[in-house]
Amino acid sequence: MSILTRLGCKDGENVQVRIFSAGKTESSADSLMQLKLKIHQHIVEEISPEEQAILSQAGHDSQQAEDIIDRYFQSVLEDNPFEVPMGVRRRIILDMRDEMLGLGPIEPLRKDDSVTEIMINGPQQVFVERLGKLQLTNVHFHDDTHLMNIIDRILTPLGRRIDEASPLVDARLDDGSRVNVIIPPLSLVGPCVTIRKFSKTPFSVENLISFGTIDEKMAMFLRGCVKARINILVSGGTGSGKTTTLNVLSSFIPNDERIVTIEDAAELRLQQQHVVTLEGRPANIEGKGQITIRDLVRNALRMRPDRIVVGEVRSGEALDMLQAMNTGHDGSLTTAHANSPRDALSRLETMVLMSGLELPVRAIREQVASAIDIIIQQSRMKDGSRKVTHITEVQHMEGDTITTQDIFRFEQTGLDSDGKIQGFFSPTGLLPGFLDKFRLSGVTLPEGFFTQTGTEMDY
Repeated sequence: MSILTRLGCKDGENVQVRIFSAGKTESSADSLMQLKLKIHQHIVEEISPEEQAILSQAGHDSQQAEDIIDRYFQSVLEDNPFEVPMGVRRRIILDMRDEMLGLGPIEPLRKDDSVTEIMINGPQQVFVERLGKLQLTNVHFHDDTHLMNIIDRILTPLGRRIDEASPLVDARLDDGSRVNVIIPPLSLVGPCVTIRKFSKTPFSVENLISFGTIDEKMAMFLRGCVKARINILVSGGTGSGKTTTLNVLSSFIPNDERIVTIEDAAELRLQQQHVVTLEGRPANIEGKGQITIRDLVRNALRMRPDRIVVGEVRSGEALDMLQAMNTGHDGSLTTAHANSPRDALSRLETMVLMSGLELPVRAIREQVASAIDIIIQQSRMKDGSRKVTHITEVQHMEGDTITTQDIFRFEQTGLDSDGKIQGFFSPTGLLPGFLDKFRLSGVTLPEGFFTQTGTEMDY
């Protein structure tokens, strides 16, 4: 990629700028924009091959890149008689570094650990999610072309493209963050980008407890479920925290087991020693070469896995996942989009039908009932918090119906003065039917664990 392209200029383009000086009435923002364009033009015209090589290889925080930009900045100031305060100068250098090496105006948001999601709705509107709440920022792009340049910078290293013939794409940044892009004519507000940021430090079960997603008793139970090789489905809506919970559950898997993870875009960060990470691949420009999650699930069965962890089942791969759970691969974990445990069972049934095999509905339900042991239902609450609202055991078939029972529930009692959800987690008093597996796996729980009493006993 040429330095002209990285700066958002076209080869041979003559950038006309007006630098502010005494007597001008331009706004501060317009003046800074003109100054940046002037520096851009100077870099494009004067940059040496050695400097271009440094910029091409520099990281986002490269001091070398900042020093190069600062030299050209000083050269522009020598030719234009006005002063720029040091604070403004430093900000311009950082903005230009982000423009040349990072993702332009949104690079500071990308580095902000309090931001969990970045949503670009056309060039003039950028929202972020902080602490579960959406906030409109003062960040914006110059125009659609500027935004498209940043989109190309995301996609080009991945060998992906986006244009009117192929106007939507999923991708992944170098730090693992998930990206979705959709452009006109499908989007009527201009190019739209959604970035689900990848946490630098994986969340632990202690984090989930401190966030109020689960309590200590639920954490103890879930740890026991993973150790006892219970098959688990994490269910929830978009942004409910399913992948985070799946990652925490995966951390409970013993270190001496071989784990195969399967995802569309790799997000799981397992810390165990023996982990094989598989990632699906979209079709190329000619529409060939696609590797689906279903292909990877089938292949994983030939890789001698102790555990299979599927980031999300969306389609016919649900059948292969259920068959794996039913044929000796106990302790498998996956997620699915659904609004309740009962809805999750219906979704699994629908996804199996999408496999193309004409199976009787009862046969499908029998597969589901024998494969899935518990459903962890997670929700994003009105105050932005994420909570596990149900831990539900999938029991057996009664007639044509799969029976279930809730083991834990979140009981909401109201809202506080700040609009925060008030409530408590509670066992229902019902005992899971798989406690024999706990006993055989050496998992111990306190006596009266499911009825909130006190001393320890073995199950």
